[in-house]
Amino acid sequence: MSAPKTGIKVVIVGAGFGGLTAAIECHRHGHDVEIYENFPELKVLGDIISFGANGGRIFNRWSDGAIARKLRSLSIDLTEYGFRIHKYDTGEVVYHQKNTPQNPEAPVFNGHRGELHEVVFNYARDELGIPIHLNQQVNEYFEEPDRAGIVLTSGEKIYGDIVIGADGVRSKARELVLGYVDKPKSSGYAVWRAWFSNKDMIKDPRTKEFVENGDTFNGWIGPDVHFLFSTIKGGKDCCWVLTHRDEHDIDESWSFPGKLEEVYEVLEGWDPICRAIVEKTPSLVDWKLVYRDPLPTWVSKHARILLLGDAAHPFLPTSAQGATQAMEDGVTIAVCLRRGGKDGVPFAVKAHQVIRYDRVRAVQKTGESTRDRWHKTDWKKVAEDPESIAFRREDWIHEHDAENYAEEVFDGILKKLAEPQSVEGGDSLPSGPTPVAV
Repeated sequence: MSAPKTGIKVVIVGAGFGGLTAAIECHRHGHDVEIYENFPELKVLGDIISFGANGGRIFNRWSDGAIARKLRSLSIDLTEYGFRIHKYDTGEVVYHQKNTPQNPEAPVFNGHRGELHEVVFNYARDELGIPIHLNQQVNEYFEEPDRAGIVLTSGEKIYGDIVIGADGVRSKARELVLGYVDKPKSSGYAVWRAWFSNKDMIKDPRTKEFVENGDTFNGWIGPDVHFLFSTIKGGKDCCWVLTHRDEHDIDESWSFPGKLEEVYEVLEGWDPICRAIVEKTPSLVDWKLVYRDPLPTWVSKHARILLLGDAAHPFLPTSAQGATQAMEDGVTIAVCLRRGGKDGVPFAVKAHQVIRYDRVRAVQKTGESTRDRWHKTDWKKVAEDPESIAFRREDWIHEHDAENYAEEVFDGILKKLAEPQSVEGGDSLPSGPTPVAV
């Protein structure tokens, strides 16, 4: 797809998956776009990340499917193995969830966050030529009725027709949009997470079966705790995440080096295989899951600044949709800006929110429901209906085509927004629901 130039200048803050997708899609739809990112250089960091078929559909449109093929080569392949769910204490497999066949038009990806990010980053910068300015700290956001901008640490001001704040859970753009600092609150949960090579796993008779079986995915479900373990790249790499109760107060930082002794305490009385896996871990991260109240709006007063991805709506890991929903945001705003035109940027930004808000909230709820279903498992019910403990893959989430949907509904939403009462009163913009754990 090569759309005619729209003359709309888009400034994006943040080069995560949401910011990169917004940039790539804005480029596809004919906008002039550039990214400003705080980190000084690209580093292949992190552990496992998931993209649903609704994200794969987006990736597959880039470079005639070449990007999706690269990502698949780096991702776990569970076609044969599936997902095996164990009871926490006995270790028995209570449900073996088969994987659905990959749809080449909408593939699913689970891989190392840093490796997958590098593919997308290089595509945006090197193949598409999108300017990505690294080591650029944004000190301030501002807007006027006909434009918006950012102020860098150097004092330089960057202007655009729209600024997209894809600057994560600590978003400075959010402060301008809301008019106040939205501080995080403890959710009562935290996640220990780790990624490491298989060298010690394969030496231990208790754990070698996992790496010898190539790509695997196993989960142990217990009271208010769940432990997920994967091997990837044919069993060469291993990763695990353990979600558990945690009442620590949240301050400026909520990511810390983890302590294995604390993990062992949580796993006391569990299937010994879980401890055997954790013992091979050279280092881990203790990531506190925080609350953020759902925002009343993602759009600034003059609708020239838009929050995207985690800046607007962080997700629980159990949704397996956080990064994918940020991608859907990027696709949707690109379509809306093209359809709205240079003179209709504020209407396009508001239309984006109408299109995305309720869907995002509904997908967020799936992360809460999955966590609660696992953490409060009725084992008698599982014995009667093993499928009740499965990780649900909802068709309404995965079969969604963000680009086609935005194209279909845009005119109707724009017409409603153009009605005087809608513009003046903001009637068409949804209001915020109840708090959600992220």
